[in-house]
Amino acid sequence: MTGPDRDRDTGGRARQARPRDALGRPLPYGAEGVEPVSEEPLPPEDTLEAARGLVEAGRPFAAHEVLEARWKAGPNEERDLWQGLAQVCVAITHAARGNQVGADRLFDRAAQRLEAFAATGRWAYGLDLPLVAERARTHVGSF
Repeated sequence: MTGPDRDRDTGGRARQARPRDALGRPLPYGAEGVEPVSEEPLPPEDTLEAARGLVEAGRPFAAHEVLEARWKAGPNEERDLWQGLAQVCVAITHAARGNQVGADRLFDRAAQRLEAFAATGRWAYGLDLPLVAERARTHVGSF
């Protein structure tokens, strides 16, 4: 459904017209929020670089959006990789918002997806997936 109170395109797809804070929470229209990220997928290496930079800048929700665009546009056999990384970013977002239960659940799901992808032996664009999965399980260090 579209309308003036919904950020949707004519096809009903959600859009980012409403301003958001650094953790992705919607702000009132007219408020100054953070710069939105592009909804267009980036090449894999650029996706990782952009997501890492956004997490380091305290914007894990935006990093999730960058990773989500890649997972939706990428080949099906890479879905667990990109979805797992996106879930790590959403887990970081939940933790920063004070929702530790949701964060714990998403960290666990992310680790499962990343371990499943690692088990395929496919190239992970230079990521040490066992290490990333372990950090997701223990919530330790950077990703």
